[in-house]
Amino acid sequence: MNIERIHAAAARARGHIRETPLLSSPFLDEIAGRRVWIKAENLQHTGSFKARGGWAAVSALTPQQRAAGVIAFSSGNHAQGVARAARLMDTPAVIVMPSDAPSVKIANTRALGGEVILYDRATEDRDAIGAELATSRGLTLIKPFDDPEVIAGQGTVGLEIAAQADAIGIGAAQVLVCCGGGGLTAGIATALENLAPDMTVRTVEPEGFDDVARSLSSGRIERNPALTGSICDAIITPQPGNLTFPILQRLCGAGMAVSDHEALRAMALAFAHLRIVLEPGGAVALAAALFRGSDDMGSDVIAVASGGNVDTGRFVEALALLD
Repeated sequence: MNIERIHAAAARARGHIRETPLLSSPFLDEIAGRRVWIKAENLQHTGSFKARGGWAAVSALTPQQRAAGVIAFSSGNHAQGVARAARLMDTPAVIVMPSDAPSVKIANTRALGGEVILYDRATEDRDAIGAELATSRGLTLIKPFDDPEVIAGQGTVGLEIAAQADAIGIGAAQVLVCCGGGGLTAGIATALENLAPDMTVRTVEPEGFDDVARSLSSGRIERNPALTGSICDAIITPQPGNLTFPILQRLCGAGMAVSDHEALRAMALAFAHLRIVLEPGGAVALAAALFRGSDDMGSDVIAVASGGNVDTGRFVEALALLD
């Protein structure tokens, strides 16, 4: 992965992908004990940063590949990003999704024109399902994170962070990123290595599903012992990607993990003080900034709020913590 590929993805995204704002609140600063900036990717098309990678990957295909169609596997956000891009480019899209994905994500993916195929994430292998369908139907597989164009598309978040931080005088900062397989983190880290080298990128995951943090610590790819058991469905993956892990290993600081309860608290505080809606997996970076900060974190922390596709019941559960 290189900065040129990220710039190329940004050029293809013009007019199709939003530049999302960098938000702040003095109330959140007080809780964290430092300045906290929130990169609001929940305001992106389809409600998450995945619209960037989906557009980057589909727009990079040949006309023949787009005509044949694409396939993706996702708990919902990558699904919607690929389905949206495919619809806008008149490309058929098949999306393999876990049956326990939030209903709003399944419904939105279908509304965007994706053919949804459900599977049991505890007993079935999504990679095998996707590979079989790709072969039998002649579809191009767009992986959720281990794809160069997807990583480049997610890296456009890093381009925006560098420019927005420079505009408000931030040169050095800890950049906390909600992390599943590592595509978003790898893209952001690559962009910032070139444009804001004094920023340190760190992954944030749910407790019990911190395969990236453990992999960074051990120096080899570690797997999660389970694939269910956290409300942070958007960022539960078996292990870091083969493409993403070497980038994370080279460019990122130590990984962090937060509890489901802390993710819910961060969701509630983001709504109370910024009036934005986050999903649990999209709130873990903010949770780490608010509740897991340390003296070595510095005076500025940028937390990427990666998505806001949350079922109503879960959001009500989060808001109840404000009482």
